[in-house]
Amino acid sequence: MHNSSRRGFMGKAFGAVAGVGVVGSLVAMKKTWDPLPSVKAAGFTTLDMTIYPEGELITEKWRGKPIFVLKKTAAMIAKQTESQKARDVVVGDSHFMLAIGLCTHLGCIPSYNAAEESFLCACHGGMFNWAGEVTKVPPPRAFDIPPFKIEGTKLVLGEAGPEYTAMKDSGITL
Repeated sequence: MHNSSRRGFMGKAFGAVAGVGVVGSLVAMKKTWDPLPSVKAAGFTTLDMTIYPEGELITEKWRGKPIFVLKKTAAMIAKQTESQKARDVVVGDSHFMLAIGLCTHLGCIPSYNAAEESFLCACHGGMFNWAGEVTKVPPPRAFDIPPFKIEGTKLVLGEAGPEYTAMKDSGITL
């Protein structure tokens, strides 16, 4: 009888040590799956929208992707169609074209021609207008708009605010 109680104790002790080892392994595995703090910090970019000159395309960087920011001139705003107005990001009294600067066909970076107010993707000849809409195929859709949130005169990329959510719900962006 003395032997069986000792055997039971050894089994329980072994089970407890194995359980602690399994929990420790799972915690270590989960930590390796979590993003690094530097990656988390790169998820959000704040842009001060008061510094952008009218009619000039500025390329920013967010999560390693080019972000096109174009502050529209009064002439651009006056000749906008309804679909172009729907793509506008309005901060204060200013209207902006905000887009991920990658062609929706093959992911090339189109160049902007300020004189023609259009984008040209040299790889396949696709064209976009100054609002980010496709004017010449093969791109299947307009430029994608990154998630954004407006905070006063600042724009936070990477966080979906009500303006972005409305655009996404209406099918303007993916």
